[in-house]
Amino acid sequence: MKRYLLAAVVTLGLFSARAMAEGELHIYNWTDYTAPDLVKKFQKETGIKVSIDTYDSNETLLAKLKAGGTGYDLVVPSQHFVKILIHEKLLRKVNVKSLPNYRNVAKRWKNPPWDPQQQYTVPWHWGSTSFAYRTSTYHGPGKSLKEFFEPAEELRGRLQVFEAPEEIVNMANLYLGIPFCSEDPKQMRRVRDLLLKQKPYVLTYNSESMSDRLASGATLMTAHWNGDALKGRLDSVPDQVYAYPKEGVVGWFDSLAVPVGAKNVENAKKFMNFVMDPKNIAIQSNYVRYANAIPASDPYIDPKMRGAPELNAPKGVPVKFGEACSPKAQKLISKVCTKVMQ
Repeated sequence: MKRYLLAAVVTLGLFSARAMAEGELHIYNWTDYTAPDLVKKFQKETGIKVSIDTYDSNETLLAKLKAGGTGYDLVVPSQHFVKILIHEKLLRKVNVKSLPNYRNVAKRWKNPPWDPQQQYTVPWHWGSTSFAYRTSTYHGPGKSLKEFFEPAEELRGRLQVFEAPEEIVNMANLYLGIPFCSEDPKQMRRVRDLLLKQKPYVLTYNSESMSDRLASGATLMTAHWNGDALKGRLDSVPDQVYAYPKEGVVGWFDSLAVPVGAKNVENAKKFMNFVMDPKNIAIQSNYVRYANAIPASDPYIDPKMRGAPELNAPKGVPVKFGEACSPKAQKLISKVCTKVMQ
């Protein structure tokens, strides 16, 4: 688990740069998903000391919050887990619409289905999940999920699959033509059998260092998120391709939310407002290479991101957003993943 611990004590302010404000803010976020320069700027402008712990799946976040006593003030769940966290009474209501910078959010992302009254969440980033490969080491067309789930012999022991159960199951559902959150045991047995058939080709079940393993040659294909794939291509793997298979890709939307039990709620709200400022969210987007929900940030976005194939699904390729599953469906997903990971 990667941890950032960044601190500055400066007497600066809430929504202006010169008001008095001090204290702490504890953020629990996905690995390598918080721009250090964004944190430094927030600390400089507010005097609030920020600490960050990280996780690698929504399931890990859910388990942590259910255990209680985390000490976290902000978390970053994906859209379908927002609904679960609200149902489990693990998120605190925040008057999001009263924050001055809420006006900057694109109309498309205001009052989203997972938070229809915008009572709990502020937008962070959105993107998709598929697979990636290098054109110099993998010789397939990269046009179908069949290549990922029923790999060619050249991929034996050279495939990386996410450890996050719901994303891989959703990808398998797309390939098999099964609805997300299926409650049909027969359908989920098909998913289980597909993943067990794939298992001999898997080097590691891991949701980190995807591009690094492609760069080193340890893997020839990996499950990947589009922004991470873009970052990897620009930083170290120029021939890396993020695939848009004909069956589609899994869409997701991550948001900032305040967990129940947070001790620094006002500081959390300051950070929420801070990241809805166009210049600030641009710092974040330029670091993680993901799209954001603030259109006015476009002039500040790195030109390398504009028109990047990783961030622009080709016409005709479905982007299907993950859903909040019923307890029955979630139990079937857990059974599938437990069997595969044995």
